[in-house]
Amino acid sequence: MIKFEGFMHGVNLGGWYSQCNHTKERYDNFIKEEDFKTIKSWGLDHIRLPIDYNLVETDNGTPLEEGFDRIRKAATWCKNNNLNMILDLHKTAGYSFDAGEKEAGFFDNPDYQERFYKLWERLAANFADFFKDSKNEICFELLNEVTDQAFCKKWNAIAKNCIQRIRAISPDVKILVGSYWNNSVASVKDLDPPYDENIVYNFHCYDPLLFTHQGAPWVGPKMNPDFRFPLKSTFADYIKMTEAKVGQIGTVFSAFSSDATIDENYFETIFAEAIETAEKRNVRLYCGEYGVIDKASTKDTLEWYRLISNIFNKYGIGRSAWSFRQMDFGLSDERLDSSRSELLKYL
Repeated sequence: MIKFEGFMHGVNLGGWYSQCNHTKERYDNFIKEEDFKTIKSWGLDHIRLPIDYNLVETDNGTPLEEGFDRIRKAATWCKNNNLNMILDLHKTAGYSFDAGEKEAGFFDNPDYQERFYKLWERLAANFADFFKDSKNEICFELLNEVTDQAFCKKWNAIAKNCIQRIRAISPDVKILVGSYWNNSVASVKDLDPPYDENIVYNFHCYDPLLFTHQGAPWVGPKMNPDFRFPLKSTFADYIKMTEAKVGQIGTVFSAFSSDATIDENYFETIFAEAIETAEKRNVRLYCGEYGVIDKASTKDTLEWYRLISNIFNKYGIGRSAWSFRQMDFGLSDERLDSSRSELLKYL
């Protein structure tokens, strides 16, 4: 499998220009230049920068130059610290992975789709050659976490059109495409074959969700905030409690003995199909988000990162952890101060 050189070890800057209240105070203060220095000191090679369309467009689609300037500043901070960057469109007009954003209609509305294409044309015109005279690189991620499997065929067609329009501006920029079920690793196989040699297949991994999102109220009404679940619980317990708290299994627990527990083989098993797909199609494979909620114990958090990291390393899969600060997963937060040196071995 082709390695995603320069994008093997990264971190998300979630909550800065996306999943936020989109105020000047937030933009100016949530992430600062010294944070890029910290990320570089952690030994990482890139950042993933989620943005909402609200940063760079008004509600009616008029470009906001100040938003493009803010992305430009982040790219400059990357350059100053020898970091690469993935520019991730986390929300577009008419679609967000978060139903609470009340964005809807994108997959059936040609006007929303045209606005999406034009936004990417503007982003490409602004940033495709930003690192032209340096050793750093920027990549484009078309859209974060398509949810419903029913969108698969439409999304593949939209992605193809968008890639073609970006290619008219930037023939060589690497473009990341994820699939349905929130970029599930199980849906990678249903992406269209890569349109050219600079396409990257993107997935997210928060498996097992019951562990990584224990106590997360947005998972569903049955996931109470005080719910805790040890990583090394048996698969029988994972099945039982996933049904009770999440409502759907979603991952391959049945492939393992009911009295077994999470180990490297678990991740190798759930990644196997996506790895095979990437190898057959000769395309890079990248995990754009993975992580453990701050409610989990530090010991279990470190073990989860160790296990998944070993499989990333074994197969040469690039990745970006969620997330640098706060957002319920913050890697720079105080809770991890005493264990961060160990954690950084696994990012």
